[in-house]
Formats: sequence, structure tokens, C-alpha cells
Amino acid sequence: MTTTLPDETMLLDDTASLRAATEFVREHDSAALLPLLLPGLDGPDLRALAGRCRFAHAGLLLFPPDAESLRAQLAECGLAPDTPSHPSVVVRERLARRHRLDPADLDLRILRPPVHGSAGERRAVEVFALIVPPHSGLERIAAYERTRRHEAHLAFEIEQPDPLALRGLCAILVRHGASPDGGGYNPHENGTVLYFTTPADQACGYRRLELYARGDHRAALAAHLDHPGQDRHLRPGAGQPAETLLHLLTGAWTTQALAAFARLRLPDAMDTRTRCRTEDLARLTGTHPRSLATLLRYLAMLGAVAQDEVQDQEQVQDREQDLVQGQDPEQEGFRLTELGTLLRADAPGSMRPLALMYGGPFYRSFGDLDHAVRTGRPAFDHLFGESHFDHFARDPELAALFDRSMAASSRMFQPLPAHPVITAAAQAPATVVDVAGGNGELLGRILTAHPHLRGVLLERPHAVEAARSLLDAAGCGARCEYRTGDFADVPRGGDVYVLSRVLHDWDDDRCREILRHCARAMPVHADLLVVERLLPANGSPSLATAWDLHMLCNVGGRERRADHYARLLTDAGLQLIGHSPLPLDAHVLHARRAGDQ
Repeated sequence: MTTTLPDETMLLDDTASLRAATEFVREHDSAALLPLLLPGLDGPDLRALAGRCRFAHAGLLLFPPDAESLRAQLAECGLAPDTPSHPSVVVRERLARRHRLDPADLDLRILRPPVHGSAGERRAVEVFALIVPPHSGLERIAAYERTRRHEAHLAFEIEQPDPLALRGLCAILVRHGASPDGGGYNPHENGTVLYFTTPADQACGYRRLELYARGDHRAALAAHLDHPGQDRHLRPGAGQPAETLLHLLTGAWTTQALAAFARLRLPDAMDTRTRCRTEDLARLTGTHPRSLATLLRYLAMLGAVAQDEVQDQEQVQDREQDLVQGQDPEQEGFRLTELGTLLRADAPGSMRPLALMYGGPFYRSFGDLDHAVRTGRPAFDHLFGESHFDHFARDPELAALFDRSMAASSRMFQPLPAHPVITAAAQAPATVVDVAGGNGELLGRILTAHPHLRGVLLERPHAVEAARSLLDAAGCGARCEYRTGDFADVPRGGDVYVLSRVLHDWDDDRCREILRHCARAMPVHADLLVVERLLPANGSPSLATAWDLHMLCNVGGRERRADHYARLLTDAGLQLIGHSPLPLDAHVLHARRAGDQ
């Protein structure tokens, strides 16, 4: 038997990461990659970014014990082993700050072995190599950085950078959800680097994006580092702990401000083009002008509305007169932003139901979170005297709101119709069974994308009626069969079974029971797709961590790691084949009956 020593294992892990990054660089280009990093990016903004930003490299941090080991890793991945290197500045200082070390103690080099794209484009893998000699004391830093992947990023080089273009490109990134996240100027190569964090629902696995501009652009860098979205802890003069805590403690105000915005139907009375005076908006919505102005100013800080300055002299005089008389000026003008538009009732993918749910019954139950932590039982049950399933079932209006709130997160479903299991099934007449499929949003997307597929939806009676209406409106109702029942009633004979956001509602024993019902219904050839948020194995920030707390407080379920789901599947006679990411930090897990692969 051959034993792999810990240092050798780490070296193998680094080599696998380097190989994966190399393949990623070969297979992608700017036009295809940018919408994955910034969901919703299209039209003129996509053309502007793709036209000026060339996908240059994928970056990662490696920890070879010496220079010779690094050369061997490069050669094993098909990269030039003698690629020249130069000292790091930005990453070395960031690494030293994270671990409270003197930058001079870190031997960190940058090298960029070239990689050619599928059409021969010149790209690279950017390797930050921190030499970690055995027993140097740096092993703990290497272990931490390997799991956190702080420095993993995708870089785009700006063609012909100039100050105006650089600021315009940064503005587009921020407008589409990217957050400024540090940067610097490297005098060794005369280049300026601007880092961003991409939105949580990006779909390519990289959370950091780099804009690289040749030359000294420190004026643009200063504006980038001072952007309101910049993490204060990455800027000089970061806020004190008390200030940070106060900001966190007032998070409830944000939830209720957005919920009130939706409940009062203010977004439905506004649009993104027309400035609306506060007093006019108050008249339209039956609200108190001065109080409405206070709410809208707060929402402007959140980015849900934009506050426009008064433009003409008459309006300026009106405002001055209000101030002279000691009155609050009601001439302020506000318009809706792209973010605020999501709270309109008629917006595609409207999140208004989520705002009403999180600002309504689920908000109230979070006030009893300490009960859930103390007892392990849902705060919702303690507050309302019954589970949220039973509570909603007795109130049709609330039940409909809950189903609509589930559909409001349907962006995570966008890639699913193209999943290999679905596309393979669509090659011949086949049936997709959506177990506890809610209002049919996911099944409707699948059937719409594949006209030869048929569907079966299993749900509670009120949900079945909502699904019937939605699928009829989508034009695929004639290809769907509806079943009312519980998990014990999973229909037999399907080709693909889907469990979307179901298992996280339940404890492990109930999950095993649900999965066994599915396994018994599945023919030998059938596939099971499970859509859930996965807790990260390395403890990195994730929406799944927040939803884990939500499930504890309101449902009694939990989010899980991939290996946890693998064990539950095994216990039910199923085998996890693999999983792949979806928007909004979700994943789709693919399973089949054990022994039937």
C-alpha cells in the first residue's frame, strides 16, 4: 500500500485546481462569460463590456514548497514551466493583512503562463505562487487559503484604457450587481487592478472579477476604493465595531421599509423614467406626504428608488418657501430603479410576494428566533400554534401568497431545461414528474423548452389549481397531468423525477421517507433531479447559510452540504451522480437508483 503524505496531497490539490483553471480559460470568451458573472446583463451594456473587456485569465493562488515543484505543476498541466515571474504587490499585501503578517515575510510571485482559447485567442492562467517550505509555519495559511479561495478570480483586460472609459465600465459592472472589492497599482508591471465581487446568483463558480488596465490609473483606482459599495474593511479608516454593529442591528428597518413599499403598492405607481413628486405620489397612493418622503429617502439609500434634484427655478423657490415657513418640502422627486422595479406586481419575476412574506408572517416569527435556538423547534409553530404548512392551508389568500413567493425565486430554474438529464429525455417522448411542484413554474419552463416532453405534477389541491392556470397560460397545459396527494402518492413510470426545494423543509428521517417514495416509483432507467441550496464545505459566505437559519426558525428543516444529501440518497437506495450550480446559490443534484448506472 502507498501512503500519500499530507504535503503531497496538498500538491495534488493545487495541481487539480491549476488544471481546472486552465481548461476554464480555454473554453470561455467575454461575450459568453460576462452574463454568467452578471445575471441579467444584456443589450448595450453587454456589448459595451464585451467590446472593451477582453477575457484575459483566470487567477488562483498556489502553495508549492519550492520553485522546482511549481515548475513541475505547470508542466503537468500543459503550461510552460519556465514562465517568468515577478513580485506580487496587491495580493501579497492583502494576504499579509488577512493573516497579520509582515508582507516582507511572504515570498509571493506572479506568473502568467499562456493559454490559447478555442479560436486561438491569447489568454493566460495567472498564478500567485506563495512558496511554503516544509515546517516554515506558513502551512496553516496555505490550508486556510485553499479552502476560502479568496484570490480565485476572472480577469478582463481593458482595451485602450482611458479614464472616462474605465469609469464607465466600472459603472456598468456596479449597475448589474458587482460590488467594488479592493484593487491597487503594481509598479513592477505598470498596471492598475480593480477587483469586484460578483452577485451571489452568478453561474460560473467565481465570485471575484478583476478589471486590468495597463498604465497608472490611480485616479480611477481612488474612486473605485471610495465607492459607497466598497467593503469598509478594505478601505483606510474602516468603521469602528460599534458603527458596524449598529448598521447590522437596523437591518429590520430595511426589511420593513421594502415590505411597506410593496404593501402600499408604491412601485406600481412609479416607473424608471418619470420623476414623480412626493405629494403627487402620496395623492395617488393614499399616503401622508411628509411620511412618504421619509420612507422614500431611506429607500433611495437602499437603491430601490432614485432621488432626482429639482430642475427649474419655480421648484427651487417652492422648496425655499417651504423651508422659510418651517415646513418639510414635499417637492422632492423620486423614480423607480431597476432594483425597485422587482417589487412591482406586474414585473417579470416580481419579488413582491417575497417582500410581503418576509415582511409579514416570517418577519413576525423571527422575533421568536431565540425559542427555536433554545428548543430546536420552529419559532413559527410557537408563535402561531401550528406549522406554517397547516397555517397557510387554512388561509387560501396566504397560501397563494406563499406559492407566489416560491415562484419569485424562479431565476434559479433558468438553466434547468438545459440540464443533460432533461435534454437527453427530450430526445424521445418522455415524462417529467414534478413532486410537490408548487404552482408549476419549474415544470412549465421544462415543458415549454421541450415540446415533446409530457409532465405530471403532484401537489395539494389549491396548488394544483394554481399550476393548472399557469401551465394553461404558458400553452403547455394539454401536455400535463395533475395529481393531488402527498409524498406517498408519487406517480410511477416517469422518466425524470424532480424534487425542487422540498427536502430542506424536513428533518433527515422525513427526507429519507420522501426519497424512498421516489425510489419506489422510479423505473430502472429514471433519473432524479433535486434542487436545493448547498451549504459550502469550506464555510465561505453563501445564501444557503442564511436560508439554514430561516429553515430553523420557520419550518423546522435545514440546508445541507452535498455529502449530507449523498448519505440521505444512499439510505433511500439512490446514488448521487453529481451536482452543478444554479443561480441564487442553488444547485441541482443528479441521482439514480443504486446499481442502475
